[in-house]
Amino acid sequence: MTRAAADQAAAPFAGLFGAKRPTAAPLWLARLRREAEKSFAAQGLPAPGNEDWRQTNVQPLASIPFERAAASGDASELADHPLAELAPVRVVLVNGRFAPKLSRLDALSTSVRVESLARALAEAPETVEPHLGHVAAMDRHPFVALNTALFEDGVLVALAPGAPGPAIHVIHLVTESSRPVAVFPRVLVVAGAGAKGTVVESFLSLGGAPSLTGSVTEIAVAENAQIDHVKVQAESDAAWHVATVAGRVARDGRLASHNVSWGARLARNDIGAVLDGEGASCHLYGLYLADASRHVDNHTWLDHAKPHCPSWEMYKGILAGSARAVFNGRIIVREGAQKTDAKQSNKNLILSDGGVVYTRPQLEIYANDVRCTHGATIGRLDEAALFYLRSRGIPARQARDLLVHAFADDVLGKIPHEGARTAVGRALFARLARDLEG
Repeated sequence: MTRAAADQAAAPFAGLFGAKRPTAAPLWLARLRREAEKSFAAQGLPAPGNEDWRQTNVQPLASIPFERAAASGDASELADHPLAELAPVRVVLVNGRFAPKLSRLDALSTSVRVESLARALAEAPETVEPHLGHVAAMDRHPFVALNTALFEDGVLVALAPGAPGPAIHVIHLVTESSRPVAVFPRVLVVAGAGAKGTVVESFLSLGGAPSLTGSVTEIAVAENAQIDHVKVQAESDAAWHVATVAGRVARDGRLASHNVSWGARLARNDIGAVLDGEGASCHLYGLYLADASRHVDNHTWLDHAKPHCPSWEMYKGILAGSARAVFNGRIIVREGAQKTDAKQSNKNLILSDGGVVYTRPQLEIYANDVRCTHGATIGRLDEAALFYLRSRGIPARQARDLLVHAFADDVLGKIPHEGARTAVGRALFARLARDLEG
């Protein structure tokens, strides 16, 4: 494919592809970017007929003249944001670029490396090459290809073998702009054998102009390593958010993903992992709150590639107004992946007459000695439970709030870091209180 043909195929984001990009890059990265641009040109924006995007329409993105966000912006409001202080170690990306003055890395030990991804690629690209682009597949996801072609910066988190890493908070901030802007941050987490760590990613945006965040996070978990990843999406009402979190877990490794979402006009999360060694395990937890006319779509996948790999998945949704939610959970058990134990659950609570949920659990099993279960529910508050609480003197509003909070706390309570769990819960319940009042 010629460059002219690629530009034409990538017409929805022609201005982004035509913008000046860094030229000083290792050959392998330049090659990867070219492959990504071709991949996006071939796939294009997902059409309504695409089965993986059937309930989520991203075609309106083609008509929005997105520009690359400015290299810097006014981040003064960050200091007062309720999600700004979740952990002692803080890395801030402003408009997709590392902001050293806003970051705090003093609490890091020598066994944990946290730095700008652009800097790592410039100074030690050989440490990034074995992982970047090898965990998140771009041939089946056009937005992963788009990110790979266009990302300018991001964060590298590398834990040395056996390192007990502190909780690391990565803040993605899109500042206010008078024009529609797009950012494509890339996060790479590499845990050496036996390492343990927690990485929290918060996505925030300011202002009322449309913005697009197309983020990709790749997590490589070595043997006996453990990573807890927490993703919090709390962007503005005008934001479009399309994110991928992909993991690969080696023998006896463990990956736990905690995905909490309550912002953006449209949010799409693709989250999953390949269990690539015997005894590898993965837990996926998700909580999404959609109000007004928001649309939230969670596509999860767990690929059991080796035997004796357990997985557990629990996603819960709360809908108000005329919101729409999609859950698609896919569990794959490869041939030879015997003794797989996989459990999946999706429960949705609808608080209004206009909310709609599409839920689709999927099991693809190619082995015969496995135990796999899945279930999905959509419903309203339990009238019997409400009556029970009211009969014991609890006012109707308080009884309702207690039940909704208990429903959400099943997932929030799994967040391992106390500071993140408390702050995320407080911010989410504040948003939920507004919806319940409405």
